Amino acid sequence: MAFFERFLILLLLVILLLQVARRLRIPYPTMLAAAGVVVATLPKAPLINLDPRLALVLFIAPALLDAGYDLPARELRRYWRPLAALVVVAVILTAAAVAGVARTFAGLPWPAAVALGAIVAPPDAAAASAVLERFDLPRGTVSVLKGESLLNDATALLIFAAAVEIQTVGAFDGSTSLGMALAVPGGVIVGAVVAKAYLALSPHVAGTLGGTLFEFVTTFGTWLVAERLHLSAILAVVAYAMVIGRDNPERQRARDRIHSYSVWEAAVFLLNVVAFLLMGLQARVILARLPAAQLAGALGFAGLVLLTVVAVRVAWVMAYNRLAGRFPMLRGGFTAPTPAQGLLVSWCGMRGLVTLATAFALPEGFPGRDLIVLSAFSVVLGTLVFQGLTLGPLIRLLRLQPDASFQAELSTARTQIIDAALDSLDGHSGDAAENVRAAYQASRRVAVDAARPQAVDEVRQVLLATIEAQRRHLAQLRRSGDIDDDVFHALEEELDWDELAASPPERLTIEEI
Repeated sequence: MAFFERFLILLLLVILLLQVARRLRIPYPTMLAAAGVVVATLPKAPLINLDPRLALVLFIAPALLDAGYDLPARELRRYWRPLAALVVVAVILTAAAVAGVARTFAGLPWPAAVALGAIVAPPDAAAASAVLERFDLPRGTVSVLKGESLLNDATALLIFAAAVEIQTVGAFDGSTSLGMALAVPGGVIVGAVVAKAYLALSPHVAGTLGGTLFEFVTTFGTWLVAERLHLSAILAVVAYAMVIGRDNPERQRARDRIHSYSVWEAAVFLLNVVAFLLMGLQARVILARLPAAQLAGALGFAGLVLLTVVAVRVAWVMAYNRLAGRFPMLRGGFTAPTPAQGLLVSWCGMRGLVTLATAFALPEGFPGRDLIVLSAFSVVLGTLVFQGLTLGPLIRLLRLQPDASFQAELSTARTQIIDAALDSLDGHSGDAAENVRAAYQASRRVAVDAARPQAVDEVRQVLLATIEAQRRHLAQLRRSGDIDDDVFHALEEELDWDELAASPPERLTIEEI
């Protein structure tokens, strides 16, 4: 009961901090991680130990599903060149540089030094998604950053597993090599198979709350199955999310989809805010394991690791941008990236729970374990706080050109689907067909006028005003007793759907903070 009470107090603190973050326009992961450190210094702060395996599946799997569902495979194919530069090359360069620092300044054995490098190398999917949604960035840049955060953990964890194996066993045998070689394709296959099974079974539970529970079971189950088979659980969930995101929208009913989106949005947000707060709360656990005499030196080394991680990413991204501008084959037909875009991508390297949980997963007695955990925590906290706080000012300073491609593509597609609706009315006559045809023709005029926001806004304002008039009269009918509550709620729901249909897209999204 005491834990539950403390948990509720922490959630209340989170709610208050989210309002502060919203007003100061600070990414909420930054605010929560910093607040967790402050809370951890209080005398009666809760001492919460993270189980690394539980933390990964509980907090990372939903974040991967959320990001992977919205990132189709064609986006990965389209941007495979910059993704390879970040997912593979940047991870390897960061791991190597940090390993060199660890070997030189901390005297760690090479396998342990490489393990530290692999731990701090990959940016985090949850952190990237939460921070990027706060800013209006070019669509291509966002796709690359989200794709990187989804895939780079696989590269880092393979390096980590090899380093730990060499350090603990003293060798890297053939069976281990084969297992690691199969981890990536095997994880993708497991994710795709579970997704196909879900798509086959979900129609039988569609329209029920059990169907929503089934979504959670298959998401977490995908991770656990891949983990049991010693395959890449991260890539399994990413593959599962991409297959579901590609095939499910055409099979799912509108009401089921709206319900599912709302449930998942709330669940993912809750898990994210708890995860970022818990990361900050680990400060006491980590610092308590280090002798006081070694603490100053350990903190200095951790700061050096943080600087190395940031510097390597900036140097490599800017170098790749210069190379891509010079050699067209590196950019695949796209326009050369600008220095501003390169600086933005290089600064979006926030680490998160994967880094911290992987550090905690090191076996007891591993050389330099406490120093590695402290360094990982410093990198997570440093990137979340330092880069998170400065990302907004950096974007304003860079003055990136607004990306109008989304609105243009949206207007074109909207016009085309309305034309399809009008074509389907050919051959239909009568009052009903004429009323529907008139409604669609009016909608088409609004869609064509999308280039003139003022015209669109005027139509929406008139529609919303009429709906509001209906709401007032409906409420009056209820108060006067002319209708019962069941009739009131039925009509209220109809007006809700009408209002959603008439509202601009930005009013359809519930903001995180």
